[in-house]
Amino acid sequence: MRSKILKYSVFLFIILLIIGGIYYLKLPNRHKAIIKTQVYHKLGLVDDSWNIKTTDSTISLFSPTLVIDNIYKSMEGPKALTSFQIDYTRNDLVWLTSFETKAVSTNEIDQLSNDYVCHTNIDFYDGEHYARWNLNNRIGEQYPRLTSMSNGIEAYKLPDGFGFPVFTNENLFTATQILNHNIKGDAFTVKHKVTLGFKAHHPNMKPLMSKTVFVMLPYDSDKPFQGPTENNPNMCLPVETKNHSYVDDEGHHLSGHWVIFKGKETYTSDITQQLQLKDSTTMHQIAVHLHPFAEELQFRDKTKDTTLFISKAENYKDKIGLKKVTYFSNEEGIMLYPDHQYELVLKTNNTTDVNQDMMASMFVFLYDKEMDERIKSYNSNQ
Repeated sequence: MRSKILKYSVFLFIILLIIGGIYYLKLPNRHKAIIKTQVYHKLGLVDDSWNIKTTDSTISLFSPTLVIDNIYKSMEGPKALTSFQIDYTRNDLVWLTSFETKAVSTNEIDQLSNDYVCHTNIDFYDGEHYARWNLNNRIGEQYPRLTSMSNGIEAYKLPDGFGFPVFTNENLFTATQILNHNIKGDAFTVKHKVTLGFKAHHPNMKPLMSKTVFVMLPYDSDKPFQGPTENNPNMCLPVETKNHSYVDDEGHHLSGHWVIFKGKETYTSDITQQLQLKDSTTMHQIAVHLHPFAEELQFRDKTKDTTLFISKAENYKDKIGLKKVTYFSNEEGIMLYPDHQYELVLKTNNTTDVNQDMMASMFVFLYDKEMDERIKSYNSNQ
């Protein structure tokens, strides 16, 4: 009896293994990377811990070891995420002023090519953050992403005198992802070093709020992988419909991650609703996230028919990837108005013979007058 049970158990195990293998092979590259990373970490095959180091002006987070064993295009690679505090033992107000991510070896010292940096997101917990300032009406108003560093723009600083206010024991969140467009062969390992610079509180500092705006293109929800048609050439071919897909107020399906075909294209997307401007304010910083084969991304005032900023993307000529992406940083700032319409205009050039994927985002930092009033009250109570 016992031998029969063992026999059937082994048989069932083999069947489940085969079914699991078939299921795994059918998964997209992105989901395979998630599973493999979990296996590597759970079995202790590579380091699965975050190493956090803090100084008087920086906090550096070294990611767990991530294994590159395949070509991983943008948004596909192994990733790691964690929540953190600058110093949980204190409740001091400080100002985040700079952001950087870089690829390093597993010894956490030797720098590697930033071609292995897809993107690193920095988020805050809006419930905690805004409750501290009695700005509860902002909670849930938009996704609480502070910024993102990505391939081509891995580091930047906010203009002098400006920053994002946080308390040292306030919870923040980071997620960082691997990129590998070009290297095939034996597997190798990489870590990401994520560094946030901050300054001690000073009453002359001006607060910035971050708004994420991005290109969204329509797609046919009934035939989502059809792409542009003769009747509707603006239809995009989404990379997938489960992620980066949205429905507008009129019920139209939109994708923020789509396919570009060979040759040059120009895409236009209205971002007025994403900005959610309630008052006139000044724009002081723009960090940009693009994928390879993007050439430029414009921030335009449709009402005035003027271009406020153009981010230029320099692609490598001998391999796939972004060598440099320009960003905007200015103390004086550019005026934005709640009764104006704004848009992003993206220009791409797919120089290969195969379809590529595309995303185009801007992380826009605006002067936060309402927060400034809260901080003035905080100053008077100190």
